[in-house]
Amino acid sequence: MNANEPLAYRMSPKTLDDYVGQKHILAQDKILYRTIKADRLSSIILWGPPGCGKTSLARVISNTTKYKFTKLNAVTAGVGDIKNAIEEAKNPFLNPSGRCILFIDEIHRFNKLQQDALLPFVENGTVILIGATTENPYFEVNKALISRSMVFHLQPLTVENIYTILKNALEKKEGLGEYKIKISDETLRKIAETANGDVRTALNGLEVAVLTTNIGSDGYITITDEIAKESVQNRKAIFDKKGDSHYDNISAFIKSMRGSDPDAAIFYLARALNGGEDPMFLARRIVIAASEDVGMANPNALILATSAMEAVHMVGMPEARIILAEAAVYVATSKKSNASYLAINQALEDVANKDTGEVPMHIRNAPAEGMEKEGYHVGYKYPHDYPGHYVEQQYLPDKMLGTKYYIKDENIPD
Repeated sequence: MNANEPLAYRMSPKTLDDYVGQKHILAQDKILYRTIKADRLSSIILWGPPGCGKTSLARVISNTTKYKFTKLNAVTAGVGDIKNAIEEAKNPFLNPSGRCILFIDEIHRFNKLQQDALLPFVENGTVILIGATTENPYFEVNKALISRSMVFHLQPLTVENIYTILKNALEKKEGLGEYKIKISDETLRKIAETANGDVRTALNGLEVAVLTTNIGSDGYITITDEIAKESVQNRKAIFDKKGDSHYDNISAFIKSMRGSDPDAAIFYLARALNGGEDPMFLARRIVIAASEDVGMANPNALILATSAMEAVHMVGMPEARIILAEAAVYVATSKKSNASYLAINQALEDVANKDTGEVPMHIRNAPAEGMEKEGYHVGYKYPHDYPGHYVEQQYLPDKMLGTKYYIKDENIPD
């Protein structure tokens, strides 16, 4: 055991049988498992949150296959490093098998020029690319690279997955097996839960707990709940306000309000605030929901939402959380109607794609003397001159007569 290597690195699986989790892509009947076992790899993109096992899986592939394995990190590597890796792959002395896996960690950090530099060598088979990314590759990775790769979406590890890995770390010699440690299953599970799907966080926390706790009079290192809590950093919810998880969380927040689920709306609001989201961005989303999804079923929702946005701007955090919560709950619990939303969308489509005709002469403006002689404004009936302040007359152009945009639904009050 190399004590200088972090526990998370030492516990990296060596074989597919050692690998814990991701059974949806690594069960024995799945294509990725069969491809690795048969040593018949094609280029792949591993997409998933931090600590879910992307780099570990790349190492397993390296140990299992007969390919030369070269690793680059997109944060520090440039086009020159890519070219050097390609030259080594093509060199029969450095790579007698002629087969090479090029693993690029955080591939989404490569710019277009760097990704384009890879393309011809992936295309002609000089290298098999394994790219790892925490961001949605369909947004962040060159479309040509995506089309030549299989994309596998790794999920956050379950509490049970992380608990199993922590148990292995306590028992195995390369882990913490040489230490005499007392820790209850309940405490170990609390570490697994706190990690929020990130096994690296859990292993780092367990290692800190063990290495910073004095040996007791009984000769054991005893890890209590309190020690575990102090050792495992409280992770933010998996949320990057510039990344894919930002859009997933905001989408869930909006859909929860639209779906009249105040509890879910509050939950996703809390995740966003905990992850550092701009409160004004959240306030604007509530205003949009009040108009798009509540609309004419409760016009007061828009008034409350805009007042809330102004209050958030004036008050700021942390009190703004209360204002946002009130507005989100109000929108979520209001009756819903998207009649206005549908109306404007249909009207915009018609205006953009149809010959809609001209504004009727009688409702045109006649600001200059003599225009009435041309028919402008002639015959216009002023509604306030009639009983009930209403009179029937044509407003739509001739070509649009009979068109209905605003269709009142059952949630809109009379």
